[in-house]
Order: sequence, then C-alpha cells, then structure tokens
Amino acid sequence: MLVSERLTELGIELPEVAAPVAAYVPAVVVGNMVRTSGQLPMVNGELVVRGRVGPDATDPDKAYEAARICALNALAAAAHAAGGVDKLKRVVKVTGFVSSTTDFFAQPGVINGASDLFQEVFGTQHARSAVATPVLPLDASVEVEVDFELVD
Repeated sequence: MLVSERLTELGIELPEVAAPVAAYVPAVVVGNMVRTSGQLPMVNGELVVRGRVGPDATDPDKAYEAARICALNALAAAAHAAGGVDKLKRVVKVTGFVSSTTDFFAQPGVINGASDLFQEVFGTQHARSAVATPVLPLDASVEVEVDFELVD
C-alpha cells in the first residue's frame, strides 16, 4: 500500500512544512535517505506544547501528543524534500529529545508518540534514541528528528 493511501485510511492529513527557526533546511536528501532537521510540535506556525516534562510540570501524555505532532512535521518535511510522501519507504531512525525535569525518567514513553505514529503509517519498526535535555528551542517540550529510507 502506498504511504499516501495509508495516511488517507488513517484519516491523517500532513501539515505544511514548518518554517525553520534558524539557519537550516527542514530536510535533505542524501543518497537513498532523507534526514530531517529537528522538528518541534508546531501547528499552523504555533508551538503547541511548552516547558519541561515531569511531575508538577508538563504532563507526559501531553508530551506524547507533542511527539506525534513532531513526527507529522518530520513526515511532511521528508515528503517535501523527497518529492512526495510515496517516495518514502520506511523510517530508519528516530531521535527524540524531551525537555525534562530532573525527576522525570520516562522519555521513551514520550517519544513513543512519534514511534507509534510511524508504525501506524509504515507498518515497520525503527531504531531510536530518547534523550533527556534541560531545555529545547523556543521552550518546546519535545523535538524529533528522523531518518527515512527512500523507495528504490
């Protein structure tokens, strides 16, 4: 099944590619791969989830949803760079960053928001890292970068 067909089946519409917040491009094609820049939880140009994740801070469930938004933004950026979503074969690696309080240790659960989306869309698993950090650009709670393999 084509990726575009699967997105339609899931009722997912890709967002516009998020504008970079500094001197970089959203994604680049290298050989048979597309590598995205870090994607923030932006919807219509607005950051939707801010602050550190943890007890008495941003709720992990809200951060999970933010990671899903980041994944959609990465998918849109990769599709744009590749010349269409159907040129994307699979996700190879996800690197997720979670702005975390010092007593929060469930970063993998937050980044599952991105991984779960990609597994729904592509039907395959991928390599992954989930990293805690004290702060992210624009005070975002989550940032996700993704490596996609292109169709042969």
